[in-house]
Amino acid sequence: MDARSRMEFLQAELTRHAELYYQFEKPEISDTEYDLMFRELLELEAAHPEWAAVDSITKRVGAAPVEGFEQWRHGVPMLSLDNAFGAAELADFDTRLKRFLGRDEAIEYLVELKYDGLSLSLSYEAGVLVRAVTRGDGTTGEVVTANARTIRDIPLRLKEEFSGEVRGEVIMFKSVFASLNEDRISRGVSPFANPRNAASGGMRQLDSKLVAERRLNFLAYGLGAFDGKLPESQLGVMEMLADLGFGRQSQHWVCGSVDELVAVTEQVLASRAGLDFGIDGCVVKVNSIALQRELGNTARGPRWATAYKFPSEQAFTTLVDIGQQVGRTGVVTPVAHLEPVYVGGVTVSRATLHNYEELAKKDVRVGDTVIVQRAGDVIPEVVGPVLEQRSADAMAYVEPTECPECGTQLVRVEGFVALRCPNRKGCPAQIASKLVHFVSRKAMDIEGLGEKQIVRYLGEPEGNPLLTDVPSIYALKDRREELLGLERMGEQSVANLLAAIEASKNQPLARFVFALGIPLVGERTAADLAREFRTLEGIRDATADELDDVPDIGTRTAEEIHDWFREPENESLIDALLDAGLEPVEGAVPKGDQFAEKVFVFTGKLEQFTREEAEAWVMDLGGKAAGSVSKKTSYVVAGPGAGSKLAKAESLGVVVLTEAEFVAMLPEGMLGA
Repeated sequence: MDARSRMEFLQAELTRHAELYYQFEKPEISDTEYDLMFRELLELEAAHPEWAAVDSITKRVGAAPVEGFEQWRHGVPMLSLDNAFGAAELADFDTRLKRFLGRDEAIEYLVELKYDGLSLSLSYEAGVLVRAVTRGDGTTGEVVTANARTIRDIPLRLKEEFSGEVRGEVIMFKSVFASLNEDRISRGVSPFANPRNAASGGMRQLDSKLVAERRLNFLAYGLGAFDGKLPESQLGVMEMLADLGFGRQSQHWVCGSVDELVAVTEQVLASRAGLDFGIDGCVVKVNSIALQRELGNTARGPRWATAYKFPSEQAFTTLVDIGQQVGRTGVVTPVAHLEPVYVGGVTVSRATLHNYEELAKKDVRVGDTVIVQRAGDVIPEVVGPVLEQRSADAMAYVEPTECPECGTQLVRVEGFVALRCPNRKGCPAQIASKLVHFVSRKAMDIEGLGEKQIVRYLGEPEGNPLLTDVPSIYALKDRREELLGLERMGEQSVANLLAAIEASKNQPLARFVFALGIPLVGERTAADLAREFRTLEGIRDATADELDDVPDIGTRTAEEIHDWFREPENESLIDALLDAGLEPVEGAVPKGDQFAEKVFVFTGKLEQFTREEAEAWVMDLGGKAAGSVSKKTSYVVAGPGAGSKLAKAESLGVVVLTEAEFVAMLPEGMLGA
């Protein structure tokens, strides 16, 4: 094969493999093989530039730096969207459109994710990318074609002879963002504030080779100037873009009423934290293209669309101080005390700094302006400092050497980054944390014994405190008069507290195991242990190998559980609780064995029942329900919106069932029971 033919072959193969990887997630070759072919094409093009294709995939690596960006007027302006906040404003939007159209019948809408990145317009001529332009002021933007070519899911040549503008958003995945920031921090460079800034700043680099290093992505959402025949609906436009070669997006919803719009936006907000890319809301569009044309535009933007905005996930504030917190296992962690700031829907004044190694990497200092992040229900965290605003006299933080609660010398266990106070029996913070965890709602659920009461009872009466450890909770019944002697403790309060303590003696086994505070054992793992072994003795006697065989319990967790139950101190704790009258209710016995030895994983949206109901049925029939897909998985039941779990199941060859196929496996009458 001569050089020209080889170049044509490599161009076609690399394009095909890139499509398989980025659009269908079904690679046929390894990254190494792809890179070798890519390098060969680069070398051939360097030797024979006259034969290089105008849409060569090698343009992904970037071109020579430019001195500035050319300005370009959009064929169709990239208009802004009006905003809606809350269900009432969505209803107002729907009412306005009906009034404008002079109709009472329902309008069908398409709800899309509102990506948090940089808007970009791609111009194609006869299917070949010829120009990429930023939004700019909406009328005129900057030409960033060389930069756009480095983004691997922007097709350089479409699958059809399309001429027109494709609109979309340049984003950076959160996983890529975390990796890049880790590298920047290790090099002493200020971290990016957020994925959006990293993506937006990347597209404005004059050296496109630097853009390639940011590993950006592009998500298409519509059309600009286009003389061809449009589909009849906005959903049809999305399908058209996928057919042209842009990534097929499954996360959009057709809604026929305001109630459906509200339900979808609430669903998206609840799942926001789990997405690997940033969104700041949803875009609600009239689905009918004919109605879009009838509604037209205002001076600001399209009348037929609105942006439903979510609370911001990031904010800037001042780091007032760095405190220290001691957990129930003795781990000492740094805590950021902040100037109160509204972020993620709440006002935040404290945020986690994770551990001292992470604090050193980020080099966060008291007095810094810092980036605070809160996604969903996640604990607020400090992303990093804004170095440009740092005071010249800001001092680097020095990690502590002594426990802030008991003064014991801190230790760092080999293989772990955490600093730990080894004074397990004498450190008041550890004792209090263990007690708070033990009585919490998801553990033993002892109402009337919260954190404030626990801290109080650990110090009162002086010299003979009411609480000293976990078993002492069950001795409070013998100290009724002392409880009554405390300020603000009346007859009814004491009676309610003692009744709640007595009731906790018969909590389910899973709650009891969770309450023990075993390292790496959360609610789900505790429930898995209770289902698998059904008795406390069964769990206590299990070998590490038997524990490792439980779905969702890995080798390290199995070893932690096994070793914990064999420590004399923990054996004494359990014995003391049993002596105090605790009788954890044994795990339920299966009602059948149809699913014996079978492991099910449920993913995506289930239409006929909840995931908890489905998992309960599996366990009633002798099977096991897991939260993640592994070689142990027998079936994955996938509903709409299934993502990474479905992909992993397919890669492992696990049998994938629809919801209907799962229902067909159930005994008659179980679904309606």
